[in-house]
Amino acid sequence: MNIDQFNFKGLRTFVRVDFNVPLDENFQITDDTRMRAAMPTMNKIIQDGGKMILGAHLGRPKKGVDEKYSLKHIVPHLEELIGKKVTFAPDCVGEEVVKIVMAMKPGDVVLLENLRFHEEEEGKPRGLAEDVTVEEKKAAKEALKPRQKAFAKELSELAECYVNDAFGTAHRKHASTAIIAEFFDKDHKMFGYLMEKEVQAVDKVLNDIHRPFTAIMGGSKVSSKIEIIENLLNKVDNLILTGGMTYTFAKAQGGKIGNSICEDDKLELALELIKKAKERGVNLVLAEDAKIADSFSNDAKTDYSPVNEIPDGWEGLDIGPKAEKLFAEVIKGSKTILWNGPTGVFEFENFTHGSRTVGEAIVEATKNGAFSLVGGGDSVACVNKFGLAEGVSYVSTGGGALLEAIEGKRLPGIAAIED
Repeated sequence: MNIDQFNFKGLRTFVRVDFNVPLDENFQITDDTRMRAAMPTMNKIIQDGGKMILGAHLGRPKKGVDEKYSLKHIVPHLEELIGKKVTFAPDCVGEEVVKIVMAMKPGDVVLLENLRFHEEEEGKPRGLAEDVTVEEKKAAKEALKPRQKAFAKELSELAECYVNDAFGTAHRKHASTAIIAEFFDKDHKMFGYLMEKEVQAVDKVLNDIHRPFTAIMGGSKVSSKIEIIENLLNKVDNLILTGGMTYTFAKAQGGKIGNSICEDDKLELALELIKKAKERGVNLVLAEDAKIADSFSNDAKTDYSPVNEIPDGWEGLDIGPKAEKLFAEVIKGSKTILWNGPTGVFEFENFTHGSRTVGEAIVEATKNGAFSLVGGGDSVACVNKFGLAEGVSYVSTGGGALLEAIEGKRLPGIAAIED
């Protein structure tokens, strides 16, 4: 079912949203991008006169109920965004929740308490002894499965239709993102607007490619991006590998990298990837220079150096001017662009220049007709920090979900609606 064609009038609607927003020490939201991204879906249901039940998680509570991760902290801002009173339910299942939901009138909004306060949501057993074996852990997980299904059923019984608008969690087979969909027929389960846009954006960047196609992959570890890199080597014309990964590649090729971050056990893998890129005719672009620092600090003494000649006691914290120029040239000549991960430690003001240059080059290419998709927490934070979000084609709200989609995996949250 398509959300545009559906009328929610009078219907209790369970909407899985991604309100996993960052909070400061006073529980104030520091970035509400994810909440704002769900606005079109929420507005549609309210305007139709639906009864909207919002299910979400916040953080990674390890021991059940934890005040720090309560969704009650986001209620005032949610009310501000939608311009309506929001009733906060003190749990997400149970008699009291049912009572609150059954008393709803058309246009009402209820926010359920953090779904992850229940171990059944993620299907991960809690309270296991530290010395538990892998087999015992596996057995505990299996034993939890029927309870997870029962939890999903209980959530589904609150509503008459289901909308998944939480792309950020679509890669997890959780009770509220995948299993719950089993309890609704195909005419009463659908993607929200955000989810639809995310699915279309990923599809466009991976399957409707206008060439040249350039992917920019940042991040500190090659190991965390290996499957993505492998998949991209079959699709892209240019692959820019940057961030902390730079120094693993530099060392693998015999360079001196000082104190720079490096995965010494991935040097062979780095050489293997260089070889694969060559075999597949992919232009693998690595930084030739770096902005280096004598300590991991914004106030450190800085200099520039070739990436393979970093002095002892110094470390690379961003790309240098030669790399900036090269990266920008490659990006500006592209028609499809995917950016995941900054070029350096962009949290430190003195090491933001490389990421800003990449962002600005993407904006320029987009102006000239390229399709650009930016995704993964830090890249999104980058474009927001530099005020560039409006200049790219699409900013994805999903970190892990986007990466797994790029790896070529079918996401459970998407499969649950499409199948």
